[in-house]
Amino acid sequence: MVILIVSGSKVIRLSCYIFVILFRILVVYLHSDHFKHTFMEDTAIPYELPELENHSFFFIDQRVETGLEAKLHQHDAWELYYVVHGYGNRMAGDTLQPFEAGDVALIPPSMLHRWEYTPDSADEEGHVRYLMVAFSHSLVERCMQVFPELRNHLKNITFPVNALKFGSESSRTIRRILSRMNNLDELGRLCEMFRLLPVIFKSSDHTFVGRPMRIERDVRRMQQICSYVMAHYVHTISLDDIAAEVGMNRSAFCSYFKRCKGITFSQYVTQYRLNTACKLLKHSQKQVSEICFTVGFNDLPHFVRVFTNNIGVSPSRYRKQFQ
Repeated sequence: MVILIVSGSKVIRLSCYIFVILFRILVVYLHSDHFKHTFMEDTAIPYELPELENHSFFFIDQRVETGLEAKLHQHDAWELYYVVHGYGNRMAGDTLQPFEAGDVALIPPSMLHRWEYTPDSADEEGHVRYLMVAFSHSLVERCMQVFPELRNHLKNITFPVNALKFGSESSRTIRRILSRMNNLDELGRLCEMFRLLPVIFKSSDHTFVGRPMRIERDVRRMQQICSYVMAHYVHTISLDDIAAEVGMNRSAFCSYFKRCKGITFSQYVTQYRLNTACKLLKHSQKQVSEICFTVGFNDLPHFVRVFTNNIGVSPSRYRKQFQ
């Protein structure tokens, strides 16, 4: 109201003065720890693999503390990942799933992903371990152009756009190749790569474990949903609560989630609880009844029925397979 009675030139000077003050406040905030923490926590990290000078691919045998693994990130390379020791949760594209020792997965180039190890899964020295090989798609194309033997194996195939988890037969072969690579020099590893490429790209015993996210807002929102489920799956999660968590109404959230995931939110939570139950049945000595309540079920007969319908065997028989 005061500005309305000030002359035109004074209005301009006052506006400029206010703008300068606001700009200085903004600059201070952009350099503050709060902004940096908030921005980094809410944004996926573009990740550059180590420089591969004089090398055509990247191989690593990594032993690391559970808290030091990379956050949600992406890179322009195929990532073949073999979990040697440890377990936790893997986020690949739009999907959050548990992983365990022995798992082998393939992450396509540019797909957002994260391997989050459970602290309890570390060894006596506090470390988890994995073998990983990363390579550009141009490497595959160049090898197919130069080597007819490889081209004969890979011609007419469709390269996957989704993340893959390999079945028992392919996983066994891949683990054997990666373990051999770990004991070879660079020329020996290159020879093993020629054996590896047809296995991972022609595998028939794999499952899809993640689709690419189309826009960054969906990435952040789905990451927020997954984190909320991980933190609250032990308790009842209402649609109103999760919708409010991501700033949507109940109806809009249900439609959004079904469109992104292809299943309802209730089905997703049930899948996560059952996956967690499977992990506990394999790695803990807890009774089935205790696991039932630990993963968020309130009724043992209901838990057994849902588990059997989805997994194919009862919890007790599932555990016996690993004893």
